[in-house]
Amino acid sequence: MTTDAVRDEKARRKAMLIRASIYIAGTHLFAGFVILLFTIGHR
Repeated sequence: MTTDAVRDEKARRKAMLIRASIYIAGTHLFAGFVILLFTIGHR
């Protein structure tokens, strides 16, 4: 039997993991774009 507090904590943890995944993916995409710009600029 789960209480509302336990359910709320699980929902918060899931939302935090999703947000962290989005931030990590976005950071990697941005870093890849910057590397691409340096590679193109070097040629």
